[in-house]
Amino acid sequence: MWKQLGAVALLAGGLALLPAPAHAGEISCKMTFSLSGWSVFYKTAKGSGTVRCSNGQTMQVKLRTKGGGLTFGKTRIDNGIGKFTGVYDIHEVLGHYANAEAHAGAVKSAGAQALTKGNVGLALSGKGEGWNLGVAFGAFIIEQ
Repeated sequence: MWKQLGAVALLAGGLALLPAPAHAGEISCKMTFSLSGWSVFYKTAKGSGTVRCSNGQTMQVKLRTKGGGLTFGKTRIDNGIGKFTGVYDIHEVLGHYANAEAHAGAVKSAGAQALTKGNVGLALSGKGEGWNLGVAFGAFIIEQ
């Protein structure tokens, strides 16, 4: 009996030395990007970027926008910044974000947008060149 109690005590002591399971918490992720496109009723743009998270994860991404509305123009954004919220793993940034925007600009312009995809939020800001005028609804898509 003492041997069995000793074995149980040894087992319990060994389990106490094991590390506690990690609980994943929200991480901070930012994206730098470039994007260019055009619109004549239908709006489209393509680009690329890099997502970096506070837990060390990094991912190269492809960007697309598509949508429609009363919109005309041609634009280019270089050195854009995106800040994500509600992210627990870098792969959660991938997918389709809903957007709606009103825009007007000529030559040099700046802008900002807030987008959502479920619990994940994305705030975009950037400066660019081009000309545009209109109101558009559509999707901002991040792919690997």
